[in-house]
Amino acid sequence: MRGNNQSSISEFFLLGLSTQPQQQQPLFLLFLIMYLATVLGNLLIILAISTDSRLHTPMYFFLCNLSFVDVCFSSTTVPKVLVNHILRSQAISFSGCLTQMYFVFMFVDMDNFLLAVMAYDRFVAICHPLHYTTKMTHQLCALLVAGSWVIANLNVLLHTLLMAQLSFCADNVIPHFFCDVTPLLKLSCSDTHLNEVVILSEGSLIMITPFVCILISYIHIICAVLRVPSPRGRWKAFSTCGSHLAVVCLFYGTIIAVYFNPSSSHSAEKDTDTAATVLYTVVTPMLNPFIYSLRNRDLKGALWKVVHRRTLSV
Repeated sequence: MRGNNQSSISEFFLLGLSTQPQQQQPLFLLFLIMYLATVLGNLLIILAISTDSRLHTPMYFFLCNLSFVDVCFSSTTVPKVLVNHILRSQAISFSGCLTQMYFVFMFVDMDNFLLAVMAYDRFVAICHPLHYTTKMTHQLCALLVAGSWVIANLNVLLHTLLMAQLSFCADNVIPHFFCDVTPLLKLSCSDTHLNEVVILSEGSLIMITPFVCILISYIHIICAVLRVPSPRGRWKAFSTCGSHLAVVCLFYGTIIAVYFNPSSSHSAEKDTDTAATVLYTVVTPMLNPFIYSLRNRDLKGALWKVVHRRTLSV
C-alpha cells in the first residue's frame, strides 16, 4: 500500500453524521428510508420513460439519464453509512476512500452537466420551437450525454490521481460520512498546494461553466416567454421549466453552501456544512423524482400505468 500511494496510513475512519449514541438508530432509519425512496422513485421514472413511447423525446431522455445518475450518486455514500452502522465499524481502506471520492464527484459532475443539457433542451424548445426536432436530434442527445460522461470521468480522474500522490502519516479520522476531498486534504502531511490550485481552477471551471450555461438559457427563455401575449401561454411555458428550475436551485444552492461559502472555510466539521452535504448527496436525488413527476402530467400518467401494471401482475 505504501509503495502505491506513498501513505503510511492504510485506512481511514469515518465519524459519520453524529457521535451521539442516542442519535445513531434514528439516523440509520432516516438514511435507510431516504435511500429506498431514492432508488424506488428514480427507477420508477426510468421504467416509465422506457415503457411509454410518448416519452421518447429528448427532454425525457435526459431525465432518464439524470434518474440513473441520482441512483448511482446515492449508492456511493448511503450504503456505506448503513453498513458501518450495522457492522459497528467506521473504517474504510485508503483505496476504498479514493474510489468513493472518485464516484461521488463523478456523479456530481454528471448531475451538473445533465442539468445544463436539460436547460439547453428547454431553451431550444421554447425559443426555437419550429426547429426543435431538427436541432435536438437523437445523435446530438446521445453525443451530449456521452460527452458529459467522458469529461466527468477525466475531471475526477485528475483529482483522484493527485490525491493518491499525497502522504497521510498522522491523523486518519475523517469528520464526515463519506470521503470528501476537503477533509482528506486537511489530513495530508504533504504539500497540497497543487491539489488546491487544480480544484480552484479546473474544478471550479467544471462547476461554474454549466451553471453559467443554465443562467444564459433561462434568461433567453424568460425573455421569450414574456413576449407571449396570452397569460395562459406564458404560464404553460413557465410550468414546463418549473420542475427543472426547482432541481437546479436545490442542487446548486447546497453545492454553494458547502464548497463556496467563505464563512464556513469549507469545514466539514460544522453541523451546517454537514447538513448541506446531506442535502445534495442524499435529499436532492430523493426529491428529484417527486419534483419532476408532480408537475408533469405526462410523466404522472406513465408512472400510474407502471404502478397499476405491477399491482395487477402481483
